[in-house]
Amino acid sequence: MQSFLTRQKRKSSPEPVKNEGDGDEPTEIKLAILSSLHPQLDQEVLLDVLLAHEGSVSEASASLQTTRALKKGSGGVGYQQSLRSFTTCHGKSSPANKKLKAKKGSTLHLYDPADVAEHTPCTIIHNLLPAEVANDLLKELLNEAESFEKITFKLFDNVVSSPHTSGFFVESYDEIQRQKTDYHYNGARLTDVRRITPQLIKVKPLVQEAVNKEIQSRIKTRYPGGRKLRHQSPHPWTPNSAFVNCYNGPQQSVGWHSDQLTYLGPRAVIGSVSLGVAREFRVRRILPRDGDDRTAEDADAEGQISIHLPHNSLLVMHAEMQEEWKHCVTPAPSIDPHPISGNKRINITYRDYRANMHPRFTPRCTCGVPCVLRVVQRKRENFGKYFWMCHASNVPGKEGCSFFQWAEFDEDGNPILKGRPSETDKIGV
Repeated sequence: MQSFLTRQKRKSSPEPVKNEGDGDEPTEIKLAILSSLHPQLDQEVLLDVLLAHEGSVSEASASLQTTRALKKGSGGVGYQQSLRSFTTCHGKSSPANKKLKAKKGSTLHLYDPADVAEHTPCTIIHNLLPAEVANDLLKELLNEAESFEKITFKLFDNVVSSPHTSGFFVESYDEIQRQKTDYHYNGARLTDVRRITPQLIKVKPLVQEAVNKEIQSRIKTRYPGGRKLRHQSPHPWTPNSAFVNCYNGPQQSVGWHSDQLTYLGPRAVIGSVSLGVAREFRVRRILPRDGDDRTAEDADAEGQISIHLPHNSLLVMHAEMQEEWKHCVTPAPSIDPHPISGNKRINITYRDYRANMHPRFTPRCTCGVPCVLRVVQRKRENFGKYFWMCHASNVPGKEGCSFFQWAEFDEDGNPILKGRPSETDKIGV
């Protein structure tokens, strides 16, 4: 059986889990039996093991007897050990036909780095930095975060603010000025651009080395023929900017989205460092549909996968992430306070802003605003194709135009630039 478990969404009472070997008893009866046999384990752990063995109390109990018991309350969210060992029966792997998947309406919780690499477009490294370095970086950014602001943008004709605060850091004062004058985010220019801090400078080469190692490992072990993806850059990943997000308390979050590729180019890789409070990072595969036949339920057709991000961890979002998956940080019912940050989580997303994706090289719409680069995700027709479009409609108080242009890139993701087009017909994307 695959080394991960599924955790269904909370219900007022568990649904029956049937298994030929244990009759048709409801789940609560089976849990009561397991609890009496293994009183040292939490109900949630017992439910996970029971589901892993398709409702068989005997198989679940046998696997628990061969595995070191988890202690209740041993570590907060994000530190819980992998339940990989509970998916064996009598010391042997479970049959392949018992493979569990993230199904519609359920969330698959992954803790083990091997599970994350196998079943998501990400890899995770725990304890990335020396403990003192991680703590110094956290303290420095907590101080910076005191003056962070929420990002304001327009959504469906309403002006909204992001549910967390952010800061943007670049490597030089010249780059600060370029960011303020040349670049646009959500259709508008940034006003708060900061010089990279001493600790961010210290940590960057460690992150860069780790990410490049993971990229090469991903190519060799996960991609067809051991070759990079089409449009993926063959050059080493070299971050030159960092978005730092602060989540203050369990309810601060960010909704489902894919990161903008406008300045990163296609098949972008992002290195994301987590500090302070551990939170859940959820991913969901994009399922395109034919025509306009799409409902809200379709988005969760394959369920969600939750990756638990503890303090001092690095999550690498690989080259298939932004085009084929969406991700979010969900509100948490509760969190375990961190000894330094309290209820706050600091997240650093290191990014490689490519020189050939500078706004002077990319199309401008008739509004005069540099266009945003997007990829077709909703419809099966043209799924995965890139296009430029006007982004001024995201600016509060400003209307956009109907500018549209297909974007072309070579095998290595370099833009194939052409003259300004006259076509403005929109297509279903």
